[in-house]
Amino acid sequence: MILNMPSTLLHRRTSPGSALIVVAMLISASVLGCKPNPPAPRTASAEAPKRVPVTAPPAVKKHLYSADADPTADIAAALKQASLEHKRVILDFGGDWCGDCQVLDIYLHQPPNLDLFEKNFLLVHVDIGHFDKNIDVTEEYGIPLKKGVPALAVLGADGKVLYSQQTAEFGDMRYMQPTSVTDFLNRWKG
Repeated sequence: MILNMPSTLLHRRTSPGSALIVVAMLISASVLGCKPNPPAPRTASAEAPKRVPVTAPPAVKKHLYSADADPTADIAAALKQASLEHKRVILDFGGDWCGDCQVLDIYLHQPPNLDLFEKNFLLVHVDIGHFDKNIDVTEEYGIPLKKGVPALAVLGADGKVLYSQQTAEFGDMRYMQPTSVTDFLNRWKG
């Protein structure tokens, strides 16, 4: 690395303070500016390691998302109740066919998440069909469905959007630990 430095910098008389700055720059450049060698290219026989779910989706799907529900009315009712109970509302956009949506529901209903959830939140499931239903509701709450489901929004009791999932944070729920839901609930409780 020093070989690439201008000779004026190497041979110039410097004060002890400026010498320390040069040394700090060299160290930071060697730490921050270098990247490890790229991995060797994979051969045709080398396969990517298979991801193993932390929690597999249930074989028999639980009916969570009603195709007949009116999400606008359900959200209004939840907000009214949340105002009375001093809670927040979680909107869960998904479908019964979605394995990661099923795993999210499992995680919400196991300790310590269940207690945290019940004390601080009300839940409204919004059926998105096969990404073709209740699109107006997803847009109203800033949910980009093209990123995947489950997708969550958190509303204050006044209906204000406090959080709107933008990057499919829970899109791989089956590969995530239940503590990811605990962290989420702790972050957004009132």
